[in-house]
Amino acid sequence: MSDERSTTPPARHDHHDHGEDSHSDTHGHDHHDHGEDSHSDTHGHDHEDDHGHDHDHDQDHGFWSSIKHFFAPHSHDVSDSIDSALEDSQLGERITKQTLAIKVAGAAIQLAIVAISGSLALMADMIHSFADASTTIPLWIAFVMGRRKATSRFPYGYRRAEDLVGIFIILVIISTAGMVIWESYQRLLEPQEILHVPWISAAAVVGIVVNEWVARLRIRVGRKIGSSALIADGLHARTDTLSSGAVLIAVAGIALGYPIVDSIVGFLVAAIILWMMKDTALQIFRRLMDGVEPGTIDQIGTISGEVDGVENVDVVRARWAGHRKMVEVIVSVNPSHSVAEGHDIAEHVRHQVLHQADHVYDVLVHVNPAVGDGHDPHELTRHHGVAD
Repeated sequence: MSDERSTTPPARHDHHDHGEDSHSDTHGHDHHDHGEDSHSDTHGHDHEDDHGHDHDHDQDHGFWSSIKHFFAPHSHDVSDSIDSALEDSQLGERITKQTLAIKVAGAAIQLAIVAISGSLALMADMIHSFADASTTIPLWIAFVMGRRKATSRFPYGYRRAEDLVGIFIILVIISTAGMVIWESYQRLLEPQEILHVPWISAAAVVGIVVNEWVARLRIRVGRKIGSSALIADGLHARTDTLSSGAVLIAVAGIALGYPIVDSIVGFLVAAIILWMMKDTALQIFRRLMDGVEPGTIDQIGTISGEVDGVENVDVVRARWAGHRKMVEVIVSVNPSHSVAEGHDIAEHVRHQVLHQADHVYDVLVHVNPAVGDGHDPHELTRHHGVAD
């Protein structure tokens, strides 16, 4: 985990009291299980409106901006997150199942057209649609695993399964782009005659409608719950949209006497596929390296520093696990406070971060004594190079 320290103590002001009683924890720092279920049931806050991050994505209405947003949706996390991590996982699981059913239904329609037309080209496109399950089913399993409780062997739970599936999806998308490039090259060398043009066109239209519907659902929900893997799976569905669109353009080009259009469109589609998944791939790799989005550490530091009793925010860390973040905060308080008072301040820090920061499922708060007489409260462990 990266160690990011706040360079200046955030400004303090009196914060409203939620009336939480001090928990019976005798440790020197706060490490209660503010469980996913209890968080959603007892706090009663709506995270969709509380974060204060109204990202205005409609400011730029330019043509190229619109095109870029269509193919590669914003990769940063939006603030309209759902309160409960459990509900997030259930929503992600439900969307994967629903969109998989939609894809299978679309492929079944294509299968019927294949049976009528006997087109081998359509058969290949139909198989490609069914192959979408190769990424959707693992993602479905990852969402189910992410809800499992932590164990002594996996003390942080199984949320990282989602990130691993995200890597797998990215590799599948890259492979798809590679196959499109190879097929386009082969058709450039040996142009192929397209038979059953009306049927192929009809199947392509079905593919465009179904795949884009699936892509938009997955991307929208992935952005809502903070799941890079679900966004990547949405982009995978969009590659099928592009492939079906390329078929329509190729059919039109051949009908007009320009068979080379088939290969040119194929190369263009491959380039678009690689370009549109770039940001999501970088986001997934960054999360695997425990990176967070710009402003995350500052946001958490500011929230912590505003809690009454916090004199300084010494260290803030955050890391993604699936579609939720684990946060660590070290704060300094007046050394005259009792252990119970220090714990109560830590619990309020934890409470505010859980409510105000984006996509957070747990917060660990450590309390330091604020000393100014040259005494080092960490002298015993300083030589180990651990954080303050």
